[in-house]
Amino acid sequence: MAGNTFGTLFKLTTFGESHGVAIGGVLDGCPAGIELDLEAIQVDLNRRKPGQSAIVTQRKEPDTVEFYSGLFEGKTTGTPIGFAIHNTNQKSKDYSHIKDSYRPSHADYVYDQKYGFRDYRGGGRSSARETASRVVAGAIAKQFLGDMKIHAYVSQVGELKLDKSYQELDFNLIESNPVRCPDQETAARMEDYIKQIKKQGDTIGGVISCVIQNVPVGLGEPVFDKLHADLGKAMLSINAVKGFEYGSGFEGVKMKGSEHNDQFNTDGSTKTNYSGGIQGGISNGMDIYFNIAFKPVATVIQAYETIDKEGNKVTTQGKGRHDPCVVPRAVPIVEAMAALVMADFSLLNRTIKL
Repeated sequence: MAGNTFGTLFKLTTFGESHGVAIGGVLDGCPAGIELDLEAIQVDLNRRKPGQSAIVTQRKEPDTVEFYSGLFEGKTTGTPIGFAIHNTNQKSKDYSHIKDSYRPSHADYVYDQKYGFRDYRGGGRSSARETASRVVAGAIAKQFLGDMKIHAYVSQVGELKLDKSYQELDFNLIESNPVRCPDQETAARMEDYIKQIKKQGDTIGGVISCVIQNVPVGLGEPVFDKLHADLGKAMLSINAVKGFEYGSGFEGVKMKGSEHNDQFNTDGSTKTNYSGGIQGGISNGMDIYFNIAFKPVATVIQAYETIDKEGNKVTTQGKGRHDPCVVPRAVPIVEAMAALVMADFSLLNRTIKL
């Protein structure tokens, strides 16, 4: 299986399956001498881990990361950083009912067709559990980025939408509720709605918004390696993501060019930021902001019709522990992938200036 590595210079390779012994990764290209706050890395893992509230999967995993290389006396050595997170709460029997059938809109079918073999226990390599390794690497990338700050938050669940721009929000409130929406009233309504969906044995999608601040001018390359192109790839590589837009996004098509153009201030900043902090694929020093759409989880805890390996129509029912809505736990994953992209381009920018 190819496609397990992300990045050019700041490069992450992940390994492991949802119901295997462990998941983990190797982070290569991280410069030497960075003093790592290991507690901050674990905090980000705790934000992603299962069982943290009533509106997420109740799988109980401590998700404690263990580092095996690349660190000495609390600092990075410049060598590959190897780490693992051991799985301790697998219930593989929860998936025995789908051993010979496929969940609609899940990777089950295409995995079996492509590889001729499928780990049906929790989805194997296609499970969102793989993203815990990304969170570890992303937490390291955040510390490498220094003053650059990345904030992601839930801005929509189903039809419930946070009707405020990010400039109006207090990012300190993101962790004040289990939905991770920085508006208490909207968060409460979202939480109640997710609980209703869960009681129905169903799932619902949502949107995560992300803002990157204190970005220097000059990150990104023209043509194929545009900054927004790599951010898009990073976000679309996350399980259940169906859409990515940055800056004015799809709303920009409603505007005239004279309205959409970001007029310059004398210091090079712009009066508006419809560009989303990126022009010509290169950061312009303004805030980078984007939205990521997540579909409803494919596994529903109710009866559904599907096919078995022989192509026969069968009826089965979802079982096990699953998220009724993925976006609350996906917030640190979005931040992690954004950090990996920004760290990679920061290193690339250094090589260009040498």
